[in-house]
Parts: sequence; C-alpha cells; structure tokens
Amino acid sequence: MITTSVLVGTSLLALLFLIRIAKGRASTIHGLDNLGEHIRPVDVNAFRNLVDPEEEEFLRTNLPPAEFRAIHRERLRAAVDYVSCAAQNAAVLLRLGEAARRSPDPAIAEAGETLVDSAIRLRLYAFHARGRIYLGILLPGVRLSPVSFAESYERMTGLVIQLGRLQYPATGARVAAAL
Repeated sequence: MITTSVLVGTSLLALLFLIRIAKGRASTIHGLDNLGEHIRPVDVNAFRNLVDPEEEEFLRTNLPPAEFRAIHRERLRAAVDYVSCAAQNAAVLLRLGEAARRSPDPAIAEAGETLVDSAIRLRLYAFHARGRIYLGILLPGVRLSPVSFAESYERMTGLVIQLGRLQYPATGARVAAAL
C-alpha cells in the first residue's frame, strides 16, 4: 500500500513538472501590441550552424582533439542558450495564443488554438533538446540531432504571423521581425 502511494505521488509530481515545463513562466500577453517587449530574437541559422553534424566533423578533423573538445563544448553551450531563448519565446507565444483563442472571431480562435498547441510542443521539445545537447557536452562523440528544433521554431513563427494577419490585417506581418 505504501509503495503504491509513493508511486502515485511520484507520478503526480512528474505530471505537474511536465505541465510546468510546457506552460512556462511568461507574463500575460493580450495582443501583438506589446509582444516585442517580451520576445528575445533567435537566430535560427546560427543555431543550425552550432548543431550541424558536418560543421562538427569539419572541426573534429581540422583541430587537435583537446582544442576540438573545448570549442565543441562552447558551441553546444551557445546552442543551449538558443534553445532556452526559443523556449521562453514559446511560453510568451503560448500566452498570446491563449488570449487569441478566447476571441469571438472563429478564425482568430482557431489560429490561437493552433499556436497554443505548437508552443506547448516546442516547449516540450526544448526540454528534450537541452537534455540531448547537455549529453553532447558531457560526451563529445555523441551525435546530436536537434536541428528539427529550428524547423519547429520557424513553424511557430509562421503561426504567429498568421495570427497577426488575422487580428491586425494592416500590421500583423511585422510581428516576424520580433521573432
């Protein structure tokens, strides 16, 4: 009986932890007006370069092993920063999507729902990607594949642009500059 209680309690704590990770800690966003204050820019191409296996192989063959390991760890720490920044942006966009899905306009509500789903998926994927990157820092020979994280972030950016065009037809496309 005690073992069952401990397992149920642990499962509930794990579930609450995953929900906390997915939802994030972002301030309330009601529209695109103040989005630029809360979003940090993410250079997706730079992130791709940092985790590119061909770039890693090039460095591995052209640098002495000790120097390669030091540079590789530094590059992966920078990749973790990019993933963390994108995850924080996803938390902000999650709040934006939540606000949009309460709209009386069905198109805006649907776009908000899609943005919420995408932001939650990206936050969970960021948690997974950070783990893989930290594993790559500890074990430099391990192959990483968080490049698809960049595609997920770009897809979410596209959803924000779509939502912006629906909510503010004249200025909604300018939101992409903030992301």
